[in-house]
Amino acid sequence: MIEIHNVSKKFGNALSLDNLSLTFKKDDCIALMGPNGAGKTTLIRLILGYYHPNSGTVLVNGLNPIQERIRVLQNISFVPQLPPPIKLNLDELISYACKSTKIEKNAILHFAKEMEFDLEPNLNKSFFKLSGGMKQKMLIAISLARQSDIIIYDEPTANLDPKARDNFHRLLKNETRSKIALFVTHRLDEMKELVNRQIYMDLGKVLTDEPL
Repeated sequence: MIEIHNVSKKFGNALSLDNLSLTFKKDDCIALMGPNGAGKTTLIRLILGYYHPNSGTVLVNGLNPIQERIRVLQNISFVPQLPPPIKLNLDELISYACKSTKIEKNAILHFAKEMEFDLEPNLNKSFFKLSGGMKQKMLIAISLARQSDIIIYDEPTANLDPKARDNFHRLLKNETRSKIALFVTHRLDEMKELVNRQIYMDLGKVLTDEPL
């Protein structure tokens, strides 16, 4: 469970989240929507422990993501909109992912293949030098291989071509484990078959929170 109670977050004089309260439970599949600057990314980074709230509390499975960040992140798979500047080659990245999250290399290879990304001839390539679409496929493969209790995707299809988007949606539809899935998206039409809840934010507040 993710519990957000009366959370506010400022950057200088700019209020990014304004006394926000939300609860996400197992089997919630949420489309988190709103214009740029609504506070969506700030909310995600608070859940991940990247930011301290100015007021209020954030709990992930009862744990404070600042104080217990390692334990919190063990249960979360996160794919950002902009892939991080990882300087490892793909073989090194896979090894790191396997050691740090206790997943099998074959699981990553399987999901990469399902995303139509052939890893074997690319293992010596630097992640940093890959195209945006290839980076996204790599991160998606790792996230799906982890089988996490919480998955968070920030505009996951932004860098994917239509076929890769179809593959991504197919894999998520086939993923029937009980979990929390949070999708930051501007494309509800793409996600409507995957989500059961829509939250629309603006100016740091929740304007609507409806089942689908």
